[in-house]
Amino acid sequence: MDTREAVFIISVAARLVDMHPSTLRKYERCGLLEPCRLSGRLRLYSPEDIARLRQIKMLVEKRGINLAGVEMALELADRARDLKHLIDEDIDAEQLRSRVRDLADEMLRVLGAGEPDAPRSGEARPSASKSG
Repeated sequence: MDTREAVFIISVAARLVDMHPSTLRKYERCGLLEPCRLSGRLRLYSPEDIARLRQIKMLVEKRGINLAGVEMALELADRARDLKHLIDEDIDAEQLRSRVRDLADEMLRVLGAGEPDAPRSGEARPSASKSG
């Protein structure tokens, strides 16, 4: 991050999002955000960091999600933004399909639902045999 973009010290950032500064430090330790550091100690928060903190706060307070869930939700939100950006790129249909497939695979991996050997859509799935 460019230090010119990071303009809020921790006390101001905490006030902007109505959180205690120790909560911001906790979120940093958990890896949920990474403020810019000046001279190793002073944390500076960008407008993007403030938006991320507001998103974290909403997920925790309004959705009741724990920090592990917040981490997952933030990662999925990043992938969803990547998908939206693909729409604006000038790429051919096959390349678009490939990149969408890769992003979908990443999202499934984040959710622990990745099936590396699963058939693609339109392909037959093996039938599950029930023994009984």
